[in-house]
Amino acid sequence: MEKHLEEKALLLRTLGHPVRLKIVAGLAGGGSCVKEIWECLELPQAVVSQHLKVMKENGILEACRDGARVRYSLKDQQLAELVRVLGIVA
Repeated sequence: MEKHLEEKALLLRTLGHPVRLKIVAGLAGGGSCVKEIWECLELPQAVVSQHLKVMKENGILEACRDGARVRYSLKDQQLAELVRVLGIVA
């Protein structure tokens, strides 16, 4: 039980940044490549890449290489429901 709570606390800490919540909301409908994500957020590519890295390291996102592109998607679709419940729109 304790380990489960620690994992959920890490998930919530990782999602505790507005940019990361926007990324999860944007990926709720399906995967996207880095360029599509940073263009949608209107943020520098380096900033978005850093957030994607943190989210991937903490088990929120998975990355799949598609030629020269890396496509990110939610590892658990329950996160899409979480952002919907919170009323977050990408």
